Amino acid sequence: MPDYHDDLRLAHVLADAADAATMDRFKALDLKVETKPDMTPVSEADKAAEELIRGQLQRARPRDAILGEEYGIEGTGPRRWVVDPIDGTKNYVRGVPVWATLISLMEAGEGGYQPVVGVVSAPALGRRWWAAKGSGAYTGRSLSSATRLHVSKVGRLSDASFAYSSLGGWEEHGRLDGFLDLTRACWRTRAYGDFWPYMMVAEGSVDICAEPELSLWDMAAPAIVVTEAGGRYTGLDGTPGPHSGNAAASNGLLHEELLAYLNPPT
Repeated sequence: MPDYHDDLRLAHVLADAADAATMDRFKALDLKVETKPDMTPVSEADKAAEELIRGQLQRARPRDAILGEEYGIEGTGPRRWVVDPIDGTKNYVRGVPVWATLISLMEAGEGGYQPVVGVVSAPALGRRWWAAKGSGAYTGRSLSSATRLHVSKVGRLSDASFAYSSLGGWEEHGRLDGFLDLTRACWRTRAYGDFWPYMMVAEGSVDICAEPELSLWDMAAPAIVVTEAGGRYTGLDGTPGPHSGNAAASNGLLHEELLAYLNPPT
């Protein structure tokens, strides 16, 4: 199996640089915010962080392609870095500390590109999570100061904690009834939002989570962190990986039940 240690180390360096840039503008009174064509916000910090990451990648990995939320795809080849400079921009611009920079390396393989390295860095929370294919998932301050992640062993929905982002998307996609039934079947539900539920699945503090609509840059890094922690990460249709445009993550034991609730009968 290939060794991704150097790529993981680079991803940490990129995250360090992004953290410094995003924290410098977090809660700034003069932060510039625009509205994108899809009516979602983008701040100057989103753009600056992605530009910073792209610049470092172009110097360190000039042969690799880069896909980012703000500036699209650049380059071709079997290796592709996927970047969300600020996952949780709405939180960022309102001063809510739940946001993160997501950095993933994907490699071409069977079924298309698959994540082999992922770093999720949430500097306002003082947290970082990461994983590399075949090497497990970790959380901590640095590569040398880390704790290995393991998903929970909760095996019944009635004992499970379910995390999600919001209600609106489930209604728009015709899945609200199943979603509400799932919340009633679980022990506890909380709308932490964005990247955080997936990280909590990986560290075993939440058992299941799902979202009805996502982009690849939202999912690539969380997907490998969850799977390397022993969990499952699929689309709502059960397809493994981050390519379905939506996501379901679990400790594995509850995954089929999770999917059953969120796929309405036809």
